[in-house]
Amino acid sequence: MVKKSNDKPAQPVETDDESEIILQCQQGNRHAFGILVERYKKPAFFTALGFVGDHDTALDLSQEAFVKAYRAIKSFENGKRFFTWYYRILRNLCFNHLRDSAHRPRPFSEIGEQALQSLSDAEADPEKAMESNEVRDMVWRGLNRLKVHEKEIILLKDFQDFSYKEIAEALQCPLGTVMSRLYTARKALKGELERILAS
Repeated sequence: MVKKSNDKPAQPVETDDESEIILQCQQGNRHAFGILVERYKKPAFFTALGFVGDHDTALDLSQEAFVKAYRAIKSFENGKRFFTWYYRILRNLCFNHLRDSAHRPRPFSEIGEQALQSLSDAEADPEKAMESNEVRDMVWRGLNRLKVHEKEIILLKDFQDFSYKEIAEALQCPLGTVMSRLYTARKALKGELERILAS
């Protein structure tokens, strides 16, 4: 006898409301989860790429994280932002990969202009930075010299546009810690950029 799946057949989802989409996911609607994947696959990929520095590995990890998220979707607390919850899954996979492969993230240039959208350092103008490949590449070289936790918080705030509250939820730390870490990370990035310019 063939065991029946508990998943509902793919059905159209007639809403853009994330909470409603997630509710349908929790009821077994795979089509609804596909909408979430389409909505977040690009930021998921760039987040993973920021950690591991390799296109194919980032793609694999972001897809694996979506599979894990789908399997755990019933544990998702509706009313929260999906990507904040998904990010914790992806982050763990990326850290496990870096630990298991025993290497530091490699510098990468392929992230390009889409990733560098909103670098909000007080002395940086992201629009001007994006106009110059040289400046963009310099920023990525600077990021790759930072400690993992410094790079992570800059990616979340300045590249993924997380709010302070969302970062606190994703990293499971107090709001004040997020603010102090971000200040320290931006200061460290500024120092690295100054060293690159001086070299």
